[in-house]
Amino acid sequence: MSFVLAIDQGTTSSRAMVFRSDISIAATAQQEFPQHFPASGWVEHEPEDIWTSTVTVCRQALEKAGLKAQDIAAIGITNQRETTVVWDRATGQAVHRAIVWQDRRTSDICARLKAEGHEPNISARTGLIIDPYFSGTKVAWILDHVPGARERAGRGVVGIVTHHGMLRVVATRAGVDVHTVIPNLGGFWFDIAGGALINAEPLE
Repeated sequence: MSFVLAIDQGTTSSRAMVFRSDISIAATAQQEFPQHFPASGWVEHEPEDIWTSTVTVCRQALEKAGLKAQDIAAIGITNQRETTVVWDRATGQAVHRAIVWQDRRTSDICARLKAEGHEPNISARTGLIIDPYFSGTKVAWILDHVPGARERAGRGVVGIVTHHGMLRVVATRAGVDVHTVIPNLGGFWFDIAGGALINAEPLE
């Protein structure tokens, strides 16, 4: 019998559920992790807490179901999406805590971009409005506030990933084929598995 592992990596906890082929639930596991509020309107997570809690609940769910990794035919992921991590490619360590989707610290940056008339261009290219919810200004804040981060990003030493990209590692290490769309540092959007170039015009 084949099984599906569903990962729900939420804002306050990580959960894993194992489904049988008839979509009945074989096992579940859940673990909460700490929230960090360094200033009013700021919300952060330790990336390691996201990672370890996700791996832990996956292992617990498989153990409860009496399964091994090779029994899993597919993995589904739902997550925080716009929570953002900037990491060092050499060490694999984050250069700053993850900035959570709820965080509003970049409100001033967003207001400036709107005042300078950038919203129509950004909306035309992305389909999104300018808002602190989205990852772009979170990345800019980290690059501008962690010493040397912007210069290292320009040299490709620092990588940028949204929360979904971070969780892809859980699936790919389990040998599951994953399709996802990611941005590179030059502003190109590329579907890694599908090979589809979506937007070939870099943003300044």
